[in-house]
Amino acid sequence: MENSERLGVGIVGAGFMANFHVTSWTGVRDADVVAVQSPRAESAQALADRCRELRVGDARAYTDLRELARDPRVDAVWVVAPNHARTAIIETIAEEVTSGRASLVGIAVEKPLGRNLAEARRVLELVEGAGLLHAYLENQVYAPAVTRGHELLWARGAALAGTPYLARCAEEHSGPHAAWFWDGTRQGGGVLSDMMCHSIEAGRYLLTPPGADQSDWLTPLSVSTQIASLKWSRKRHAAQLAERYGGAVDYARRPSEDYAHATISFRNGDGEEAVIEATTSWSYVGPGLRLTFELLGPEYSMSASTLNTEAQLFLSREIRSPEGEDLVEKQGAEQGLLPIVSDESLTYGYTTENRAVAADFLARRQPRESLKHGVEVSELMMAAYLSAETGETVRFPVADLDTFVPQVAQGTWRPA
Repeated sequence: MENSERLGVGIVGAGFMANFHVTSWTGVRDADVVAVQSPRAESAQALADRCRELRVGDARAYTDLRELARDPRVDAVWVVAPNHARTAIIETIAEEVTSGRASLVGIAVEKPLGRNLAEARRVLELVEGAGLLHAYLENQVYAPAVTRGHELLWARGAALAGTPYLARCAEEHSGPHAAWFWDGTRQGGGVLSDMMCHSIEAGRYLLTPPGADQSDWLTPLSVSTQIASLKWSRKRHAAQLAERYGGAVDYARRPSEDYAHATISFRNGDGEEAVIEATTSWSYVGPGLRLTFELLGPEYSMSASTLNTEAQLFLSREIRSPEGEDLVEKQGAEQGLLPIVSDESLTYGYTTENRAVAADFLARRQPRESLKHGVEVSELMMAAYLSAETGETVRFPVADLDTFVPQVAQGTWRPA
């Protein structure tokens, strides 16, 4: 490290998620964003300028990934580039480290770890082979409502009445921002690949005692899944997508699922059955992004929703304001009674996530949410896709899941 008292962070990617991470950095201590990289020079420069505007680091803009990795100010890399580019990015960074051309402490990778289980395993293999500390960037397990509810429920409920047995987690909104998310081959699937990774890991976290590792506490038993294209493959809405993205998205010919529901059964560390109900949707119509969490056990329960906000705004029908996302991510309306999420980076978990991972890397300590968790989530998602394709419950262990590529990711899936 160039400066052992502060962590220098390089961010790979300059899109929607990279901007979310940079915004959250105003709540991160002892770390600065010192470099950003994107193949598009204007995107990299815009994000670097944003870092300086927020005073979270004097970031240098790069188009060459190798140059960012070799920058002596960069101690750790956050990879938040699109899914289809992720494995090649990790290969390049690992090569720079193992060759001695780059000196890094750790690498943090945005969800999902890969478009399939083979890619996820490859990412972990490369990072461990380079001797790097690693973090799986799953923000929802750092969301304050989730972490505080988890802590209190286990202390006041589970300690007296027994372990929880059901976690319900859902993420729902009207659809992604960028065209590549809608492309099953580049994204790795549809809404299941994009968002069920959140709901699965949040559920695993809630069902696991504080201080324990969900990898050790929960043994998967079975997965039963349904996927569908409920809204966006309809003729009218497919045409809307095509127009919005200049023909780059064609849901009439190459749809992905916009709804997914999975029931995942585990055996917990006490030998009891525990279940996650995970629901994700790009066909949700509401004020904006909605994250909901429930945890139930004998004699207790907890719940949280990001749309149960402390502030609301009302605009009458006489006001015609322009479209925007200044109230909530994926905002769906500009009139009526509207929720205000006052600090989305904090509410959704990004601030605490980045603060914790940066502190761990600075202390040369392995973060609790590791890439191994990302591999396990990828395994559960592939089992979920297999269940949806076969119409059957998939039971663990699952043979040949390493070579399985969902039909949605192949571009061959068609709605029922």
